[in-house]
Amino acid sequence: MQFYLLVFSEKCAFWSITFSSHGISVMIKKIATSAVYVADQDKAVQFWGEQVGFEIRRDLPMGPEARWIEMAPPGAESCIVIYPKSMMEDWAERKPSMVFECEDIVKSHREMAARGVEFSQDPKEMPWGMFAIFLDPEGNWYGLREASK
Repeated sequence: MQFYLLVFSEKCAFWSITFSSHGISVMIKKIATSAVYVADQDKAVQFWGEQVGFEIRRDLPMGPEARWIEMAPPGAESCIVIYPKSMMEDWAERKPSMVFECEDIVKSHREMAARGVEFSQDPKEMPWGMFAIFLDPEGNWYGLREASK
């Protein structure tokens, strides 16, 4: 016998948990999106697309002055949502905390910096591997790590 519990909240988009006589299993398959709150969606799309190298996956209207924009690295399953600050009163408390992974951090750093991406920390060996920090035009910080070899 199984039954399902669906949980929705403002902080967490969706959880689906299956309860069965054999225990509890989480039905989540992947992280779909993570939001980045921005003042100017067009400027953010330019940054993430032209400077970081992401592609637009979805661009749908969300009213007269906002869009639902999902962007991701080519081939990735998870996306970031370029979400307008104007539609989220508590955007300041919702700072992004994301780490992106690349194959060669030195090469990625060099290419991104050449396209105008600002780094607050150049690639550096850390206990968990090579790591760098870059900023978006809104001043948010993002980690960049090298894939495990």
